[in-house]
Amino acid sequence: MKKIWDIYKKHREGISYLFWGGVAFVLSMVLFWIFNSKLGMGEVLANTVDWILVVIFAFFTNKIFVFRSKAGSAAGLGKEFVSFIIARLFTLFLEDAIIWLGCDKLGFDSELGALVVKLIGQFVVIVTNYVLSKLIVFRHKGEAKETAASEAASETEGSSETVDE
Repeated sequence: MKKIWDIYKKHREGISYLFWGGVAFVLSMVLFWIFNSKLGMGEVLANTVDWILVVIFAFFTNKIFVFRSKAGSAAGLGKEFVSFIIARLFTLFLEDAIIWLGCDKLGFDSELGALVVKLIGQFVVIVTNYVLSKLIVFRHKGEAKETAASEAASETEGSSETVDE
């Protein structure tokens, strides 16, 4: 049991990101399907509306459970939220482009085809969102210096363990 706990502690952030990202992924796919198939929205519009709802959910789960950000002031929270939205806007445009290309230009616009194209877009977006959140949104200057110093110390000691945030 201790070995499992040690593995979890070492990879807590990645495991948390996969879990909460999985919840956001399912939420996004279900909302897209409802907006597109049941409410008759076009694929790109359905994706954009589902993005708005899922991004609000993802901000709070990423902040609290994944990256454990401690920005407590209103200004700090606002800065994180704005940078999160800006980073996610990039991936919204990326996913909208994938959906537009797949559904409108390549003709995968049936109910199943649109879901498959959305699924492909989600995989691209999940990886991109993690990198942007990790490197830009929830990484503060003080943490960056502390993490860099800890990583340098670990490298000189020959340790391959990561710093637990």
